[in-house]
Amino acid sequence: MNKIEIEKARICQISSILYSASQPIRILSHLEWSSDVKRQFFANKAKELPAINYPVFDPNKTLALLAEARALMGNSDLDNWLARIANKLENAAFMMAFVGTKKFYEFSVTLYGKPTNHFVDGKSTPLELANIFDKKISSYAGYDFGAPPPMCYLASGIAEQMEVAVKEMFGNDAPKVQVVDELSANALASPKLIRIRKTACFTDLDAQQLINHEAHIHVATSINGLNQQHLKILAAGHPGTTKTQEGLAVFSEYITNSIDLDRLRRLADRIIAIQMAIEGADFLDVYHYFLNRIGSESQAYENSRRVFRGGVLTGGAPFTKDGVYLEGLIRVHNFLKAAAVNGRADCLKLLFCGKLDIEDIPVLYKLEAMGLCQPAKYLPPWIKDARYLLAYLTCSEFLNKMDIDKIYQHYDELLHSIPKSSI
Repeated sequence: MNKIEIEKARICQISSILYSASQPIRILSHLEWSSDVKRQFFANKAKELPAINYPVFDPNKTLALLAEARALMGNSDLDNWLARIANKLENAAFMMAFVGTKKFYEFSVTLYGKPTNHFVDGKSTPLELANIFDKKISSYAGYDFGAPPPMCYLASGIAEQMEVAVKEMFGNDAPKVQVVDELSANALASPKLIRIRKTACFTDLDAQQLINHEAHIHVATSINGLNQQHLKILAAGHPGTTKTQEGLAVFSEYITNSIDLDRLRRLADRIIAIQMAIEGADFLDVYHYFLNRIGSESQAYENSRRVFRGGVLTGGAPFTKDGVYLEGLIRVHNFLKAAAVNGRADCLKLLFCGKLDIEDIPVLYKLEAMGLCQPAKYLPPWIKDARYLLAYLTCSEFLNKMDIDKIYQHYDELLHSIPKSSI
């Protein structure tokens, strides 16, 4: 075996060990609250903090495997990539071990960030973005968007549409679709199964949002990762991949016209609620914030649960994962624009070869050249036929170079001269 083959075998071995280390880390299922907690909360007239008991998590199996993987690592850029994954897995294991404590929050911030962290520009923050969305969307109050009358679409109907979509995209590899009684979210997807909560109330756009978000991104990248013969770690959806994966999923809603203002507001509200909890708001404070926003007691509870699962219910230490949806959207959008500006449309398909982070792209190119990273078998329709995406990004490139302040100043004067219409 020559040096190149020895090096390839070493990278594959480390990847396999890291994949094994990732398997005990099932964060969302570990943080799940039983339906009894919800029933008791409302039995107490929503006036007492929920009582949560989490299972004990022993991180030692993961830590032992990480030590084994690190012992094989060197100092190359490939090793640095693997080391970053090992660090993410280690922090995730410790986070799960410290549920219900402030240390849980500290590891959550390390893994997912917090609303006041800066974007790459060094100035803007997810919290600023959420507040801007909130203000802008509120300014549209009273405007007729042309939406159909409010209606609650049943989970069974959403499941039927999902079944058609996954069969069309994945054929024999399509996951099963099930309507289940209990679920921590409205829908959850894995390579083999998409579950939809029976009691969830869906809007007219939710089906397309779920298809583009769960099926076209999460399921696709999972199956593509499982198809990687040499890099098993690309099948693991660990916290190091979450910002990019959720960013791709929300961008998929955006680029396919299936997103709406209600969806953007929900994502913004999560960030605002996380910041409230960081600043000391307890579960009841956040529950009433959501209740005032949406009017539904059940949904206000579910939204609050997402913020506090694993954290401290009395405030100061929430779970910060839900801040990554909008942050991830911005990261993915900016990366795609940069790829278009630099004439690197060839980077697009590589984003879907498995569960990965945008920052992994240079290393994955090298691994592809080595024959270790296989092309994605399944791509979302907007990547498979990228004509609209690239046309949009090409126009966006020019618009970004214009002096926006001067343009807004011109149209501000024009708009302020027009009386508001009651139509």
